Amino acid sequence: MSLENLPCDLPDFELIANMLVEEGVKIVSPSELHGLVVGHVAAGARLLPEKLLKIACELLDLDGLSHESSKETLDTMYRAICSALESLDLEFELLLPDDENEISVRAESLGRWCQSFLSGFGLYGKHTDASLSSEAKETLNDLGQIAQISVELEELDENEADLMEVQEYVRMAVLMLFTECNKALEDKQKEFANAQPENSRLH
Repeated sequence: MSLENLPCDLPDFELIANMLVEEGVKIVSPSELHGLVVGHVAAGARLLPEKLLKIACELLDLDGLSHESSKETLDTMYRAICSALESLDLEFELLLPDDENEISVRAESLGRWCQSFLSGFGLYGKHTDASLSSEAKETLNDLGQIAQISVELEELDENEADLMEVQEYVRMAVLMLFTECNKALEDKQKEFANAQPENSRLH
């Protein structure tokens, strides 16, 4: 079992927020960082520590992380993402502000999460439109629409219920995309592995 597949708890929103503050980051939210990494993994990427650090610092507009604890938190977040997405228990969760925050804040964070997810998914670059199912394409389009979510929401039970429904849709959409893209990757790896003995016998 690789390190990234070991069971690991996702650092909570406040912990990652504090990490960003310590690194001097004021604009990017924990939701955006989480969404970006999830986008890469869902598309089929598996990130070595150097690559993970690189994509995170590009998002955060940093040359590097100043604190070793920040690197450890980033690594823990990545391993938790891999573990949750690969779990058969559908344990994957979005990293968003908790319910104590105003609904407009949570809605904005969901939109930013989706934006970053789409960026990470696209940056991996291994899945062209032709390689995706129509369902996956439609799902990506839906996430693009959710990324434009309005933050002008009143504190109403109806809006609260709608936001929870959208969050659950996003969560399941990510799991669907991960399953499709990573199954394709797994199938290619199996094909390559099965072909190796035949090739070796030719020499």
